[in-house]
Amino acid sequence: MIKICLVEDEKALSTLLKTYLEKEDYSVDVFSKGQDVLDKLDSNCKYDLYILDIMLEDDITGYDIIKKIREKDDHVPVIFSSARDESIDKIVGLEMGSDDYIAKPYSPKELVLRVNNIVKRTYKSDYNNLTYNDYVIDVDKRVVKKDDKIIDLTTLEFDMFLYFVNNKGKSIDRETILNSIWGDDYFGSDRVVDDLIRRLRKKLNIDLNTIYGYGYRLV
Repeated sequence: MIKICLVEDEKALSTLLKTYLEKEDYSVDVFSKGQDVLDKLDSNCKYDLYILDIMLEDDITGYDIIKKIREKDDHVPVIFSSARDESIDKIVGLEMGSDDYIAKPYSPKELVLRVNNIVKRTYKSDYNNLTYNDYVIDVDKRVVKKDDKIIDLTTLEFDMFLYFVNNKGKSIDRETILNSIWGDDYFGSDRVVDDLIRRLRKKLNIDLNTIYGYGYRLV
């Protein structure tokens, strides 16, 4: 999960932005004081993206924070926001190594779009990777790894595992699973679902629960 450091001293705005970002499955830590962020950086706490308001409620500015960030990491993306003169702040921010600038007032949806674009661009090699417990699923390469070791799965086993990870927590009946994995034109017995589930359980340590008389649920 992508971890975001949101530095914003307007409480109502920071609460709103956090809600929007978390709906996109980002993990968000909110700070209103620049010094608290500097302390986090000194403790070697790492984030995948920073959203920095330039003017904060203490004497620390967004400029001070990005300077500290760049001392530790030249590549982590940073977005500046400010209600001050846009052209000056944008130029200074870019000179200090920011990746984007958004002027207040702005729509939370606009910020989310910018965050999504930067995350996809910066972490594109990992963007199509899913995780479940200790397993990493490379969707493009169709490979499942645990502790950097590839788990030998057949095509159907991979499809089944990916399907349940994408629907984690949902109770799914056998017919839906059958149509999703084998296709609508499959006319065999739905017992192939149970057989594939058994094979998958032997190869993977997963909490794939049986709902008797109905189907299965991955928890």
